[in-house]
Amino acid sequence: MTRKPLIAGNWKMNKTIGEAISYVKELREFVEDIHNREIVVCPPFTALSAVGAEIKTSNIALGAQDVYWEKKGSFTSAVSAEMLKEIGVKYVIIGHSERRQFFDETNETVNKKVKAALENGLTPIVCIGESEEEREDEETENVIEEQLKNGLMDLTKEQFLRLVIAYEPVWAIGTGKNATPEEAEEAHIFIRKLIAEMFDEETASSIRILYGGSVKPDIIKELMAKENIDGALVGGASLDARQFSDIIKF
Repeated sequence: MTRKPLIAGNWKMNKTIGEAISYVKELREFVEDIHNREIVVCPPFTALSAVGAEIKTSNIALGAQDVYWEKKGSFTSAVSAEMLKEIGVKYVIIGHSERRQFFDETNETVNKKVKAALENGLTPIVCIGESEEEREDEETENVIEEQLKNGLMDLTKEQFLRLVIAYEPVWAIGTGKNATPEEAEEAHIFIRKLIAEMFDEETASSIRILYGGSVKPDIIKELMAKENIDGALVGGASLDARQFSDIIKF
């Protein structure tokens, strides 16, 4: 099963609209000849429309960093999947550890958001991963299993095949620490095993699983050499167009 690599940049709470436009103009030039992998940028909500207009005719897709599960209503500050779709968003990050840590995201809310995204034709990038404490307590597999099975509960096989999973060990996010390529591969193999149990081997071998956690240009080649790693969800290194393009080109 050939899985097309996907490299996504999560800008988090960075870049004004002006900075975002300058960035994607630069990035477009760096990656304009690359067509054998998918490239996604995920700006903050305020810059989505402007960035979407700038990359509309390019090989770069637009992603959002979160979504709310309701279609409309009295939910101050929330943004629906329909709103995102209207401005050209194709991907949406759901369940990032910072959303879980700072905004009380749970497996239940992840599940609702995933279903809302899928209903509107968006591709969820669903984040799972253990904390440093959980890893030290040898709870990595239990945490991954709980987040995967509860966060993606009650999905049909057809829905599941439209997902992207991002394994992001929390202890490696923004810390400069990396899971070794071997550690990352081990987690990815375990995730595929769980998916095979939930559905079947075909589904498990079709799903793209990204690695995230202090991804830099100097480690991406080693990560991408692993059979079960299909790309990266890049944080800090995606804020610099040159550095992000080096990761994309791996």
